[in-house]
Amino acid sequence: MSDPVLCVDNFPPVDNWPDPQPLTAKIEPEAYPLNSLPDTIREAVKEVAGFVKAPVPLVASSALAALSLACQAHIDVKRAEKLHGPVGLFLLTIADSGERKSTCDSFFTKVIRDYEAEQAEASKPVIEKYNADISAWEAKREGILSAIKSAGAKGSPTDELQNDLTQLQQDKPEPPRVPRLIYADATPEALTYGLAKTWPSAGVVSSEAGTVLGSHGMGKDSVMRNLAMLNQLWDGASLAIDRRTSESFTVQGARLTVVLQVQEPTLREFFNKSGALARGTGFLARFLVAWPASTQGFRPFTEAPANWPALAAFNQRLAAILSQPEPIDDDGALTPTMLDMSPEAKRAWMEYHDAIELELASGGELHDVRDVASKSADNAVRLAALFQMLEHGMNSPISQDNFGRAGNIAAWHLSEAKRFFGELALPVELADAVRLDNWLIEHCENKCTHTVGKSVALQYGPLRKKESIDAAIRELEELDRVQVRRDGKRITLLINPALLDFANAKAANPAKDGVI
Repeated sequence: MSDPVLCVDNFPPVDNWPDPQPLTAKIEPEAYPLNSLPDTIREAVKEVAGFVKAPVPLVASSALAALSLACQAHIDVKRAEKLHGPVGLFLLTIADSGERKSTCDSFFTKVIRDYEAEQAEASKPVIEKYNADISAWEAKREGILSAIKSAGAKGSPTDELQNDLTQLQQDKPEPPRVPRLIYADATPEALTYGLAKTWPSAGVVSSEAGTVLGSHGMGKDSVMRNLAMLNQLWDGASLAIDRRTSESFTVQGARLTVVLQVQEPTLREFFNKSGALARGTGFLARFLVAWPASTQGFRPFTEAPANWPALAAFNQRLAAILSQPEPIDDDGALTPTMLDMSPEAKRAWMEYHDAIELELASGGELHDVRDVASKSADNAVRLAALFQMLEHGMNSPISQDNFGRAGNIAAWHLSEAKRFFGELALPVELADAVRLDNWLIEHCENKCTHTVGKSVALQYGPLRKKESIDAAIRELEELDRVQVRRDGKRITLLINPALLDFANAKAANPAKDGVI
């Protein structure tokens, strides 16, 4: 950046311009409703946050994800007749690298990883038997195929051999199902295959969301397929996966939890590349979003406590839930117990639903995030079902108290989503204006000027299409951030000096103009 002292004389007086209007509305974050979490979760979150010193919403998301993953195979939730579905949560935390998300996840998922290891060890004899059975089956198949080939070469009939092959195919040993619950960097194809063939309940737990949001080389068609697949799994729908070069398969009765951390620049890039896909498909609407303030710089070292009583109590409850037999039918699909709401909880849920619905209309508080808001009542009842399972098991309906707690948590995440979509996940036209605005300011401060030729901005700036830059310039003009000067075919953009540090330095030092 150029020296403000040397650049001051290059700028017109700031007071010759109207005040620039903000491009995005700044919404102050609300405090996380920690006291709305059930005691068992709240105390564990406080205990972990006290040591790790990560943002409380980030720690709470890790705890809720572990609860979701432990419970989702056992219960579904009923909201009304013909209106029921899974309890699995999708959670998205927007946070910088170094916020200790992986550390938080490790505290709450250890009991799940221990369960996976125990099940893998217990399944070794069954796996060894399967390996022997499939080897014998493959040998028999090769024998029949060889006999068919030999008979065909001699012109002998093969009908009986073909019948034997058909019967053998029907008797092919099925691989044993061994619980695999946690996926980190698996591709969507590997995830769906695992749900169909290995275990029908899983969680994507990742501090790097690129696998889910799409890698750098992934085209829009691939992103669309991935997002649609995850949407269907959130809904509990069946998926038919057709493959050209390998076995096709169907995912049915599967349940999924997703918990992701993504850095703000990565998310911005995702929106820039995917356009309206993530929002248009309803993918991000399904997430409980958190965008907490960083705690980096405010984390003095603390010795780990000798004991973790609250975390131990939470993990002990999750272990008890995991130890219950999963309700899996002969086709490998889950058949969870349907959890009802008590009449009082049902009334509270209806009030929550209707209060949100009133704000979805044009001019309403939630109109701009109506896609997210329309899923909030669903997320609230999922949370309520998880709280009920945690505290009372699956044999009693959801209480009014647990729905009230869940409603407070869901409403906080809705306010975070409103903040997120208002400041980060912008419509394409406004996102382009933000990118151009940032580039113009940086360019002017580096070049010690407050004017930029449109041709220069088009050649070197972030928007290389004429229609895109024209729309962005109109947006910035309306907000008094730029003015447009035309001289024949030459178009020059004048940047509002109030946006530039050098011009502000001049305003703070009027002696340069001989005022004093």
